[in-house]
Amino acid sequence: MHDIVFKEFLKRKGLKLTTERNAILKEIYSFHGHFDPEELLLRLRKKGTRVSKASIYRTIPLLLESGLIEEVIKVAKHSHYEHTYGHGHHDHMICLKCGSVVEFHSQELEDLQEKLCKKDGFRGISHTLEIRGYCKRCR
Repeated sequence: MHDIVFKEFLKRKGLKLTTERNAILKEIYSFHGHFDPEELLLRLRKKGTRVSKASIYRTIPLLLESGLIEEVIKVAKHSHYEHTYGHGHHDHMICLKCGSVVEFHSQELEDLQEKLCKKDGFRGISHTLEIRGYCKRCR
């Protein structure tokens, strides 16, 4: 289904689902987890898929705009992403020492967000919450 969503999105923008874009999309959806562009490139090359670094960096913004992936962790000079289409919303706790990431969902936070938006007449579409600190091992 994600490939149909992406193909329709690209069509609306006057772009095509190229072989490289399709390979990138398939690889992202072949696993559940966070990735950065360099890791994605290595995964594709290990499988023998010919794709350029430039194609990955040009495709990621399109996937973000289409809603198929989200930027979930922004550290120093690079970002991590994950595919989100068809998955429930969740937030992240990030250890500043070892870099471990804990995904969590809190209905209380979701309800509070909705309440805050409603109070100010704001229509919220999405949110990203990152709690940065230290995990049990690193404290």
